[in-house]
Amino acid sequence: MIAVIDYGMGNLRSVTKAFEKLGADVEVVSSPKQLALADKVVLPGVGAFADTMEGIRKRGLEGTVREFISSGKPYLGICMGYQILFGESEEGGDHKGLGILKGRVKRFKPKKGLKVPHMGWNRVSFKKKECPLFKGIADDSYFYFVHSYYADPNEKNVVAGATGYGTEFASMVWRDNLYAVQFHPEKSQEIGLKMLKNFIEL
Repeated sequence: MIAVIDYGMGNLRSVTKAFEKLGADVEVVSSPKQLALADKVVLPGVGAFADTMEGIRKRGLEGTVREFISSGKPYLGICMGYQILFGESEEGGDHKGLGILKGRVKRFKPKKGLKVPHMGWNRVSFKKKECPLFKGIADDSYFYFVHSYYADPNEKNVVAGATGYGTEFASMVWRDNLYAVQFHPEKSQEIGLKMLKNFIEL
C-alpha cells in the first residue's frame, strides 16, 4: 500500500488520482498508526513551509515520517514534501524542517526577465542517471514547476536532478530509499506518470 500523507493542506486529490490511474493500491492517511502500515509513503504539498511543518507536528507525524525513512522503505516527497526534508527554510522568517537532509531552503532572487514564482514547464538535467525513478525517461525532460523557494543541499552527492532558473538548483534528490522532487510529477503528463510508475515498481 502506498500512503499519501494528509497533513491538512496540499494537492492530495491530484496525486492520489495519478497513482490510482496507474493501478496502485493507494490510501490517504493522517495518523502515525496508518502511516506505520504503509509499504511506501508519498508526502505531497503546496503552501508555506511553516504551515506544512505545523500540520505534520499537530498530527504527531514528524517522528513517524523520520522512522519510516530510516526503515528503508521508499519515500517520495513532492514540492513541499521535498523542501521540509531540509534543516531550515527562510520562507516567512527562519523555520526548522525535518533535518533529514543538510541544507537550507532559499527564495529565488529576482532577476530581469525571470518571474517569481517559477511556474510552468522546465527541464530536469540528470545528475545521477542511475536513479531508479529515471528509468525510461530521457535526460533533460520537461516537468511542471510551481514554487518561489528552492532547496540548496549541503551534500551535493544527493542531487539527482538539476534545473536552471536564474541559477541552477537541485530539482530532485535521491539517497538510498529517499526520493524527493521540487516539480509536480502528477501534473507533468506522461513523463510524470512514468516517474510515478517507477516509484510504484521500486
